[in-house]
Amino acid sequence: MKRLLSKLAVSAVVAGSLAASIAAKAEDTIKIGILHSLSGTMAISETTLKDTMLYLIDEQNKKGGVLGKKLEAVVVDPASNWPLFAEKARELITKDKVVATFGCWTSVSRKSVLPVFEELNSILFYPVQYEGEESSKNIFYTGAAPNQQAIPAVDYLMENEKVQRWVLAGTDYVYPRTTNKILEAYLKSKGVKAEDIMINYTPFGHSDWQTIVADIKKFGSAGKKTAVVSTINGDANVPFYKELGNQGVKATDIPVVAFSVGEEELAGIDTKPLVGHLAAWNYFESVDVPENKEFIAKWQAYTKNPKRTTNDPMEAHVIGFNMWVKAVEKAGTTDASKVIDAMIGVAVPNLTGGISTMMPNHHITKPVLIGEIKADGQFNTVWQTPGTVVANEWSPYLEGSKDLIADWRAPLSCGNFNVKTGKCGGKS
Repeated sequence: MKRLLSKLAVSAVVAGSLAASIAAKAEDTIKIGILHSLSGTMAISETTLKDTMLYLIDEQNKKGGVLGKKLEAVVVDPASNWPLFAEKARELITKDKVVATFGCWTSVSRKSVLPVFEELNSILFYPVQYEGEESSKNIFYTGAAPNQQAIPAVDYLMENEKVQRWVLAGTDYVYPRTTNKILEAYLKSKGVKAEDIMINYTPFGHSDWQTIVADIKKFGSAGKKTAVVSTINGDANVPFYKELGNQGVKATDIPVVAFSVGEEELAGIDTKPLVGHLAAWNYFESVDVPENKEFIAKWQAYTKNPKRTTNDPMEAHVIGFNMWVKAVEKAGTTDASKVIDAMIGVAVPNLTGGISTMMPNHHITKPVLIGEIKADGQFNTVWQTPGTVVANEWSPYLEGSKDLIADWRAPLSCGNFNVKTGKCGGKS
């Protein structure tokens, strides 16, 4: 009996030591959340962003990690299900104890998780162009605001293509609707008449584009130069572009400028009929600078695929991750409140040969590039800003927004400060 009790005691000590060892090991790592859809309609775009984060974490660990600790990725799949994004975000923060999360693509997914990050005081890095009209203390927006993508694209078409009629085609959710609201107001401020603006929305995953493309062709046959401004998101882009090709819509006739189509989406399409159509981004894989060449080489080596593409939201994650590392080292801690304060003013190299800086509105400075689709699925840059552009988080073209600014520095510490009333919370 004594021998049995002795064995049980030894087993208990071993088990306790093992548990303590596992706990200590967990404390020795810094956990990073990755919240991107790996299934559903947005997987075509978001899977690569998950892989990008795994690559960045691996690279940082080769450098010794952060604050002397290794980084550990915690990957979840919200499956293109917007309410599930919030559930998964809460699990990452409360159960997995991540100190920061990199994720979301659509604005509806970001809107879903925003109250979770604010309630639990955690940090989200959001890497995709969006509609603006927002600035949260807990979110860092590393994608483009409308004045860093949509507005310059319209200006380019007006000035270089002499476009007079506009088709605003988007997926039916908050980003396209708000962006098109801004663009419609902007176009009208430039003298474009209401009858020269056609707006169309389709659901996620929409596949039957015959009638819509036919309507676009008809709208463009009125004797005025017509262009399509596309905020179509996800895998619906594949049949949309195929139908453009089927109906012979050429860039010389009705150019399409897209805000959500990059190298990743074009990889699955026969691009020959699409040559000359446009995309507006802040980065292209084809940018010929040493920083980009080095990144592409390392990325393709990591993925063991010499044909693996890169794209704009990937670059946004590169910038955001490097900014987070720098802010954590600056703060000397991963504590969210201290890292949030340390983030403002942090500057890191982008992949187009310049420097991006985190501004007080929690948006970064970015160059704007417009590229033509080439037959090989890459882009030829036809226009770009001479330097970086500071984001307008609130649109100067919308009533209720034009008087708002965001500045998360003390003493203001406000995401919607009304400069006319002098009060925070100026937008209802």
